[in-house]
Amino acid sequence: MKRPDILTVNTTAATPGPHPATARTLTLAEPDTPFAVVDVHRVLRNAERLARRAERLGVVLRPHVKTAKSLDVAALLRDPSGAPCPVTVSTLAEAEAFADGGHTDLTYAVGIAPHKLPRVLALLRRGVRLRVLLDSGAQAEAVAEAARGAGLAIPTQIEIDCDGHRGGLRPEDPALTDIGRVLHEAGCLDGVLAHAGESYFATTPEARRRAAEQERDAAVTAAERLRAAGLPVPVVSVGSTPTAHAAEDLGGVTELRAGNYVFFDLVMAGLGVCRVDDLALSVVVTVIGHRPELGRILTDGGWMAMSRDRGTARQAQDQGYGLVTDLDGRLLPGLVMTDASQEHGILTAREGTDLPELPLGTRLRILPNHACATAAQHRGYHVVDSSRTGTGAPEAVAYWPRVTGW
Repeated sequence: MKRPDILTVNTTAATPGPHPATARTLTLAEPDTPFAVVDVHRVLRNAERLARRAERLGVVLRPHVKTAKSLDVAALLRDPSGAPCPVTVSTLAEAEAFADGGHTDLTYAVGIAPHKLPRVLALLRRGVRLRVLLDSGAQAEAVAEAARGAGLAIPTQIEIDCDGHRGGLRPEDPALTDIGRVLHEAGCLDGVLAHAGESYFATTPEARRRAAEQERDAAVTAAERLRAAGLPVPVVSVGSTPTAHAAEDLGGVTELRAGNYVFFDLVMAGLGVCRVDDLALSVVVTVIGHRPELGRILTDGGWMAMSRDRGTARQAQDQGYGLVTDLDGRLLPGLVMTDASQEHGILTAREGTDLPELPLGTRLRILPNHACATAAQHRGYHVVDSSRTGTGAPEAVAYWPRVTGW
């Protein structure tokens, strides 16, 4: 993957807000805390890793933008021709923003609510191929009726339940072909889609491989049943970050989806999908107090900055609300964000580790449990590049806004 000049990707000044860009570059010692930071060097490294894997497996990679919700991050994932990559979205607000940004190949991977179909049709009329997802006859009838009324096909995928995690039809469900026929007769059947949500609890490489095989087999079996009924299935889509990195054979699959991988997080590191050194998202906080009698350091970054996610609590190593690094991103051994109130973070040392001396005003970075949830607490990202060497606080070479809303 060719390394882009991130300043040509940047859409906003280095400082968020209504004021024009200043001539100088900020450092992480300057913006008011707490704020989110993205390391573009790690994003590119993570993106290249999965892009190579998808190429080796012979499938199209359709990144899920629900994690970063950033056109600037997606611009780093362009194909070799420089064209915008196909993406998966989790909200219609994302679909509209990415369409405005030049993306014309989108999958809205949340079950469609009929009242949202006018927004879908508006994007289709703009020339954006926006696929919708469903798993019921009622949804299929609503899509077919809307498509006929508009005189416009609505590309639709049937969600397949591969592991009982959430929605979808089991591959053997008799309703599968009935739903497929309703969609096909309206010119809307586009394929099948599966997501191995239970893979986020697969703690060994073998368990993740099995989850990837189960995900593939469910989607391919559903596609074969539809084809046996004389129905077209052009797209067979699978993916989650754990299974995308574990799959060894995607025969019968046409595309791979994943989203968390651009940033990664402590849950993924705890599963063994990545290393802590791969985490591209962090939150800068400031030390605002000390309670030595309780073994605590207080910061101004509470759950409003980090989210309430405690996804590592069920893993072998509980990372609290996040691991702590210095401003340069170096881990402070044994220091963990173990508690949070709305605007206060509490740092403590693991057993056998001394609490470090961190004076009032010290800036730190917290690595999150769940990148999607932590990113959602912020309007955008101050961008650093850890491949650049220098002295002093890291430079924030760009500011990338996030898409918000639904």
